[in-house]
Amino acid sequence: MTSNLNITAKTFKSFHRPSQPVVLANVYDGISAKTVASLPTSKAIATASYAIAEAAGTSDDALTLEENIRATKIIASVIKESGKPLTVDIQDGYGEQLEDCIKQVIEAGAVGVNLEDFDKGEKQFYSPDDAVDRIKRVLATATALGVPDFVVNARADALIYGGALDEVVSRGQAFLAAGATTVFVMGPMDRPVPGSLTKEEIAKLVEAFEGRVNVSLGAFTSKEVAALGVSRISVGPGLQFAALGAIKNAAEQILDV
Repeated sequence: MTSNLNITAKTFKSFHRPSQPVVLANVYDGISAKTVASLPTSKAIATASYAIAEAAGTSDDALTLEENIRATKIIASVIKESGKPLTVDIQDGYGEQLEDCIKQVIEAGAVGVNLEDFDKGEKQFYSPDDAVDRIKRVLATATALGVPDFVVNARADALIYGGALDEVVSRGQAFLAAGATTVFVMGPMDRPVPGSLTKEEIAKLVEAFEGRVNVSLGAFTSKEVAALGVSRISVGPGLQFAALGAIKNAAEQILDV
């Protein structure tokens, strides 16, 4: 199984091309995954831990590995026939459960993960060396399980916590050197579009990472962001927010008697 899975991993990795990015409409349960996977324009399926937590009735910070894997297995099962690669948001890797997390993710059928560099348990950043070591541990575990081309989308979250872009660049370059396919960068959460980056910031990251950068869509269109040279675009819980808005509007009409 893992040899076939590595073929899928290679395919997914090949989708990450600067200026021709893989665009991901992040899912969070069976029906959202089934819907996105059915679209011809959807090349791969990605989860969003925030949205998975909300769908499970908990918070992103409280989401356990077990809850995340439960959702991952459901999503993997409904997209299996599509043959599309699956990548999973594993937050910070659940501390010392990191290797077990990767094992369970691969057993579920996924070929990539998002991995944060902020330790949620200790409420502080992993040191650059520790963050690099965790990326290497992910890849070593995946290789041992027969998926050497496993895709790590390594988050460099300094901007979210008040840090500087230079820190993001320094950490991100180290993550790429450790084997990450891309560096995922989000902006401060107090911006009009929380977590968004400016075009100037994206351009600097593209230059620093040679295009190997993932950004959230923010206030721009996919075409606008792609033109800046990134290799991956995602929307986090954006799809869930849109769905909830539609549900609310429909419910209001139904309940208006």
